Amino acid sequence: MDNPIIVALDLPSQQKALELAEKLAPLVGAFKVGKQLFISSGPDVVRKLRATGAKVFLDLKLHDIPNTVAAAGSAAAQLGVRMVNVHASGGREMLSAARAVLDRHPGAERPELLAVTVLTSLAASDLAAVGVADPPATQVLRLAALSLAAGA
Repeated sequence: MDNPIIVALDLPSQQKALELAEKLAPLVGAFKVGKQLFISSGPDVVRKLRATGAKVFLDLKLHDIPNTVAAAGSAAAQLGVRMVNVHASGGREMLSAARAVLDRHPGAERPELLAVTVLTSLAASDLAAVGVADPPATQVLRLAALSLAAGA
């Protein structure tokens, strides 16, 4: 992207999101549509943002079996999003499936695949509770290397 500024449209309604996007569109590179807005407004909000020419980062942090993530990635690509993300902890096969489906998207701009390593809200004790004995920084590096190797 030419402009690295991404504005999070973490708003409860499509109307409020589109109003904000209209005001900020000339100043930003993309808009982030997260779970709250996507669940309240559905893919229609992405279509309306794309219709204005805006780039969209679909921030749903996909994490499921490889076929399900690939299908969701394909649907995101068909919406014309510029970026989509997954949880790296879903494993190499899931990451590779997401990368492969985005690579097959026939659009002019192949969507970027971003990988979330460790949520910023997680402390070492949280990771230990789910079986990760290493500190967050070590887990971040491990999952980042896995993500890069899988094409994220």
